[in-house]
Amino acid sequence: MFLEPEIENSLKKGSIEVICGSMFSGKTEELIRRLNKAKFAKLQTTVFKPKIDIRYHKEKIVSHNANTIKSKAVNSALEILNFVKGEDVVAIDEVQFFKSDIVDVCKKLADKNKRVILAGLDMDYLGNPFGPMPQLLAIAEYVTKVHAICNDCGKMASHSYRLSVSKAIVELGQKKEYKALCRSCFKKNTK
Repeated sequence: MFLEPEIENSLKKGSIEVICGSMFSGKTEELIRRLNKAKFAKLQTTVFKPKIDIRYHKEKIVSHNANTIKSKAVNSALEILNFVKGEDVVAIDEVQFFKSDIVDVCKKLADKNKRVILAGLDMDYLGNPFGPMPQLLAIAEYVTKVHAICNDCGKMASHSYRLSVSKAIVELGQKKEYKALCRSCFKKNTK
């Protein structure tokens, strides 16, 4: 875990932070918490999400605990560069849904002295690295992995298990479509 003074000092040179984990682990909740702290510190913030994420709201990011913050929905990572102006902090939720160009976009923002905060699933429903997440984790100065509680046994969960039979890698869902599982329960359920 990082120390808050390190984050404060990183603003002077730009940085990339990644919050990752399974579904229901609190990624968006942590993203909103960091944004609220930045606003309290009188930093200018802007928030983005992929346009395909319409589960809870078209223009807000919403945690499973129903906490919200206003965001801009974009079709592509490159669009983000068009909207960022003088803000100190740029946050992006559900970053796993972007194509690989999100990596270069984040680098460009950090190189412009922006604090870039990303939240997303690190693994897909098969337990494989999800989209651009491996590259984002590699270039980040700060990584926070959050965990859910296993729906089957109550231990620490790091996998998102899909309850439907769909084989699509990207399939939006909530508690009816997914559950969080520990490694052992995930292995049992995927046999």
